[in-house]
Amino acid sequence: MPFEEELVELLPRLRRFARGLVKSASDADDLCQAAIERALKSRDQWQQGTRLDSWMYRITRNLWIDERRAAARHGHHAPIDDAVTRIAGDGAAQVEAGALRGDADGAMARLPDEQLEVVMLVLVEGYAYRETAEILEVPIGTVTSRLARGRDTLMHLLGEAA
Repeated sequence: MPFEEELVELLPRLRRFARGLVKSASDADDLCQAAIERALKSRDQWQQGTRLDSWMYRITRNLWIDERRAAARHGHHAPIDDAVTRIAGDGAAQVEAGALRGDADGAMARLPDEQLEVVMLVLVEGYAYRETAEILEVPIGTVTSRLARGRDTLMHLLGEAA
């Protein structure tokens, strides 16, 4: 499969990963766009036969880290929450589902960055520990401990929301 087709096929997963990192749909789209632009410019650095998804997650993560560092240097402004701008749907089931999703999103937002990355890759994207370690460029033991702490924190936070 050609590089561009593989990249297009990967977009929904890449966007979900970015959305988990940055919390805002518009910021996630910006992060995805920047990652794709960088991948297209650096296409010659990707080795045919290797996993494009791992390479793209690494690019996305590195861009996210760069953005966070720049925001820390220039001061941080809080974006308007997407939920504030949405119009509520009808029905109790929709309201309840939205509340549960909001609880989970809120809990994820409170995770430290290191735990959030691992939770997103392992629990949301379904990567194995070894793959996650390769994407994040950390030892497997680090992935294991961050995931355990992330799960514990999520359980605690979601327990508070109940």
